[in-house]
Amino acid sequence: MILEIVKYGHPALRARGARIKKVDQRIRELAANMIETMIAADGCGLAAQQIGIPLRLCVVDIREVQNRPSRMWINSNEVDPNKFMPLVLINPEVETLGSEEAGTEGCLSLPGITAEILRPARVKVTATNLEEETIQFEAAGLLSRAIQHEFDHLNGVLFIDRMDLKTREAVQPLLDKITPNKSHFLH
Repeated sequence: MILEIVKYGHPALRARGARIKKVDQRIRELAANMIETMIAADGCGLAAQQIGIPLRLCVVDIREVQNRPSRMWINSNEVDPNKFMPLVLINPEVETLGSEEAGTEGCLSLPGITAEILRPARVKVTATNLEEETIQFEAAGLLSRAIQHEFDHLNGVLFIDRMDLKTREAVQPLLDKITPNKSHFLH
């Protein structure tokens, strides 16, 4: 089922997600619906906060993005990331690795806004999957960026919070159109 994606100004977007204690049928259905919603919205990631539910759950699928390569390693062996998509990450922990690089980001909850954002080039991820197994992998390229973007959502952080001041000022009129109540982004 396709769910409604909440927009900038919704309080769930600023909420730190609650840890998921048990992967039950409700969580499995939520993850399936989030994947369907992400694909329908032509996104490559979606956090539970973006559907108004502050949980530590996000989904990522970079298969459709051909012009921004991704890399993935499991136990130090490079693998084809497309074989593991879509990824469901429950209670993920993300360790950033390497130097920062700029890359274009947008967000389904902030339609029409994109910007160059600095993020570490590579991440190491530990999470639980839908079978309640611990998974570990490293990622680079778009996969790394998408995971960091969604992980930020799980902590109530939006990509506009990572913009430099000049870029933030430039997108402010677009933010005002999404939500006229300016108190939502002042903190």
